[in-house]
Amino acid sequence: MRKIRNPDVTYRSFPSFDQVQELMETQRLLLYLAFGFLCLIIYQTWMQDYHAPVPVVQSTDTPGPTATAPGNTDSTSASNAADMPDAVAGTVDSVPVSTAAADIPVVSVSTDLMEIKISAQGATVTGVELKKYPVSIHQPDTSFLLLSDDPLHYLVAESGLQGRANEAAPTHRELMKASESSYTLADGQEFIEVPFTWDSGTGITVTKTLTFTRGSYEVGLRYEIDNGSATDWTVNHYRQLKRKPDTKDEKQQFVHTYIGAVVSNEEDRYSKVSFGDMEDENLNMSVTDGWVAMIEHYFAAAWIPTPGEQNTAYSRYLPQENRYLIGMVSASQVIPAGGQGSFSTKAFFGPKIQDLLSAAAPYLELTVDFGWLTIIAQPLFWLLKTIHGFIGNWGWAIIFTTFIIKAVFYKLSEASYRSMARMKLLQPKLASLKDRYGDDRAKMGQATMELYKKEKVNPLGGCLPMIIQIPVFIALYWTLLESVELRQAPFMLWIKDLSIRDPLFILPVIMAATMYFQQKLNPAPVDPIQAKVFQFLPLIFGVFFAFFPAGLVLYWVVNNTLSIAQQYYITRHVLADKDNKGGGDKK
Repeated sequence: MRKIRNPDVTYRSFPSFDQVQELMETQRLLLYLAFGFLCLIIYQTWMQDYHAPVPVVQSTDTPGPTATAPGNTDSTSASNAADMPDAVAGTVDSVPVSTAAADIPVVSVSTDLMEIKISAQGATVTGVELKKYPVSIHQPDTSFLLLSDDPLHYLVAESGLQGRANEAAPTHRELMKASESSYTLADGQEFIEVPFTWDSGTGITVTKTLTFTRGSYEVGLRYEIDNGSATDWTVNHYRQLKRKPDTKDEKQQFVHTYIGAVVSNEEDRYSKVSFGDMEDENLNMSVTDGWVAMIEHYFAAAWIPTPGEQNTAYSRYLPQENRYLIGMVSASQVIPAGGQGSFSTKAFFGPKIQDLLSAAAPYLELTVDFGWLTIIAQPLFWLLKTIHGFIGNWGWAIIFTTFIIKAVFYKLSEASYRSMARMKLLQPKLASLKDRYGDDRAKMGQATMELYKKEKVNPLGGCLPMIIQIPVFIALYWTLLESVELRQAPFMLWIKDLSIRDPLFILPVIMAATMYFQQKLNPAPVDPIQAKVFQFLPLIFGVFFAFFPAGLVLYWVVNNTLSIAQQYYITRHVLADKDNKGGGDKK
């Protein structure tokens, strides 16, 4: 006797024909989600670029009465100490010098890597040009300006000593005496020492020495204190970076990278302190074996204390200047009467090359921010760098890296494309089932599942391989976006800089064409509206990617081309196998 099945109970979980079609469209859509997810990330951050910037009010280094520092109740002291740490109880800044800015001497230093300007006011580093990094491919003889006291590019590195109330100290506002007006690192010379001296007038003298080393972006800083007075002197050491707000001209269109402050300590090795955070509240964080930095897309300026030294990281927002600062202040040290003391630290002013950053300080390489997929991005960067070491061209390194990634995921992609090809073969049979069962969804689901079982097809087989690969695509995106090694790196022919958009838009057009051909290899959507939407997707993505760095578009072009070749081969292979089996059945 034939067993009667209850469709309401046994087969309620089987998908209907409509659901099968949805699964097929899902497989296709997942291919575009890899692109769309990237676009969503960029869009969300890119919108920040269109916030109206706060107007810059030009002023001196001394903020007005409204810019008060926490912990100071006296209005005059607060005015003078707004851009100073609150480190020593009762500390006030000395009265700023009245010397006009034009009359303050500036010492110039030239090394093999940098051109440096140091103001005699506090021995503040007010200019750093990076000789190896032109500002653009169109200005190859103009070095990139990382530090500057120009209001349009303002970023300076200040440092100083603080004494107790009513005690003079060489803060970053005090004039110091330089021995020479210029220094040049000569051939065969390994380093330059640039000393500045300060005299309290009461027997205390301080020598502040900056050391520049050949082949290095690190700058040594040392204070030598001689207390010739009759009383002990309690003093601490602070270092800070002061910057203007970020502006649109510092960013690429459609590509957002973080510009702002970063702090590292033993608990959190990489913590962003945005300009908005500084406006909301002042940072007050204990730091041991850490650092503070101001970073932008490809470059960083950082203060790095002596290993083991305990410091307090702090931040300030100076509304009248419309500037932001982040710094570190040491614990106080007592220099006995007739005794000596010292403080030392170092700075890093240069490109975000990971090897140089990690050599300068532990975890400083994290300023090359690969995002939440760093665990995947780091091996990809290593692979890129290794390949580049052999062939010497970053464009070809991207191409060969793409080949390797496709090879690693070949089996997953093969499973996906085979599933899609088999689903394409089943379309006529699925349409026949729909004609046979009409609106009987239970019987349609039962027949569909039996067909899948007979043909050994998993309707979700094309989804999982794509989902697994999406994090790798995103990680490689951030790797190519964040690596300074690709800045102004040429590829071939018209591509002179892989870090900016294709000037002739040829790569975006090729990418759109490859997306179009990929669509042709897949079954057309049943819904005519969806079919029209899919027709426009290559054009939409082509326009969007036209503003992306050429290195990123190159990756997608190669990836799409390899995918087309792989999908075409597998689809033909599956169809050929099916034809052979069909021919055997007819005999």
